[in-house]
Formats: sequence, C-alpha cells, structure tokens
Amino acid sequence: MSLRLEWNNEQDKMDIPEAWIARLEQLLQLAGEAEGLTDGEVALTFVDDAEIRRLNREYRNIDRPTDVLSFAMREESDGEPGIIFGDGGPEPEEFPEMLGDIIISIERAKEQSEQYGHSLEREIGFLFVHGFLHLIGYDHQDEASEAVMMEKQEAVLRKAGLPR
Repeated sequence: MSLRLEWNNEQDKMDIPEAWIARLEQLLQLAGEAEGLTDGEVALTFVDDAEIRRLNREYRNIDRPTDVLSFAMREESDGEPGIIFGDGGPEPEEFPEMLGDIIISIERAKEQSEQYGHSLEREIGFLFVHGFLHLIGYDHQDEASEAVMMEKQEAVLRKAGLPR
C-alpha cells in the first residue's frame, strides 16, 4: 500500500495543471515519510472563495473565506473511532484508510502567493502539507505547536524543491 491522493476541482477560476497534481502527490509521499505514515488516502478538493466561506461558516462558525480547511476522519483526541472493518467486511489492506479531506481555495492561494512573493505552486504545496498535518493530528493553537508545525511544513517543502 501507499499514500494515495484523490482530488477534484470544484471551481472555475483556474485550470489545475497536471504538474500540480504530480507535485502534490510527491508532497504527500514526503510528508507521510517524514511522519512514518505509509498507508492512507487523502481527498483534496479545489474550490473558490464563496465555497470555502460557506464551509468555514457551516463547520467552524466563521463567516469568511479561508485558505485551507481540513476534515480528519479520525479524531483520536476526542475518542471518536475511525473506520472500523467488522466481520465479513473488506480487509483493511484492500482499502486504504481514509485520512480525511483537504479543501483549498484557489482564489485565496493565488492572493497569498502574490502577497508572499512566491509561486502559486509553492503556496498550493504549503497549504496542502499544512492540511495534511492537520489530518494526522497536528495543530497550531499556541506558539510552540505552531513552531513545530511550521518546521515540519518547511522541511517537506524544502525536500521537494519548494523553499521560501
């Protein structure tokens, strides 16, 4: 098995080049390797600001667009179970564990890439790795956890040739 990326494009502001998808698949493998995670599936959806604002309002009660949202399938800190295979069900190795969903606003990513003075590909990569780390349990609620998360993100991006 391996880490798998399933993606969709639900926005019409910009075409998604195949090279970006190849880069995101590379980033998924590198981030997984760095975390000792070799199996699982991540669903990625590209949306516009209106859709990410709707999702942000619905799931976080924040009525404004954001750059990335992550929805983890396993919430171990809350004691919620993940996907469980019962008797007679499929074998776990037949279906990779769904780690969760990452939603990226193309409009917000483009705006941020211009603001930070780097490529849109780098910004999309950053948001994707950020979302992935959230899926596997990282957060940035305080300065210490934010520093850990930022270093992990930057290490993966440097390894992929997408430094700041």
